[in-house]
Amino acid sequence: MDQAITSRHVLTALALAVLSAFGIMLLLSLLGADWRVYAAATCTATRCFCETPRIGALIEQPANSWSSYGYVFIGFLMIVLARGKGWQSAMPPAAAIIFGITAIFVGLGSVLMHATLTLWGQFFDVLGMYLVGSFMLISALSRWLRIPDRTAIVIYVLLCSALVVMLIAVPEMRRWLFAVLLIVAIIVELAFARPKRPAVQAGFYFGGIVTKAVAFTIWNLDQHGAVCSPQSLWQGHAAWHLLGAAALWLTFCYYRSERRSLVV
Repeated sequence: MDQAITSRHVLTALALAVLSAFGIMLLLSLLGADWRVYAAATCTATRCFCETPRIGALIEQPANSWSSYGYVFIGFLMIVLARGKGWQSAMPPAAAIIFGITAIFVGLGSVLMHATLTLWGQFFDVLGMYLVGSFMLISALSRWLRIPDRTAIVIYVLLCSALVVMLIAVPEMRRWLFAVLLIVAIIVELAFARPKRPAVQAGFYFGGIVTKAVAFTIWNLDQHGAVCSPQSLWQGHAAWHLLGAAALWLTFCYYRSERRSLVV
């Protein structure tokens, strides 16, 4: 049977997410709140989504910042589950923990971006996305080509390093690079890796794709001002964060559903 998710798992993950929020607030207090002394994020040349920046505040975009903790919560929940005694998945606990860490990194990077609207905040925001996308791609390649774990780790580090170089050299390409990375990861997973994952529940993966597609639609409506209330705490980009976290959780459930006993 699959390891049941209990209230203890959820409360532990929630407590860790809250602690991380306190840590980020402390960091922001030490660095800010005059974020204009730092180089601005590239999106400020046009618009950084619908939510109006609260200039001079410690957190310039509160809705977009706080919603990012959805990623942090599900990341800690992954880690808590992977460290539990009832883990029965073919996905190694270490891999599940790494995936959880990347989810946490996505969330905290997003907080730094939307709280400060700085270039360094943008860097950590996009870096988290690259870490997750790279994990999904390398996971698919590893299962498809039977790549040993140590070799897969080396490839993962090299891929992430190359993406970081691209992020620094051509930051305006960050969204296109992530889109290509994610699309390639999905194609490789569905076409080549999924048939080699015994008893995996593909519905979780397809559910994640659909959820991400809905999230991306909302992202576009928010980014282009088609549906926009700048002063509201109800923001389309915040919905993008929460739906993105849900999609990442469904992807984790997909990996977790693979049965160890049938692996050949």
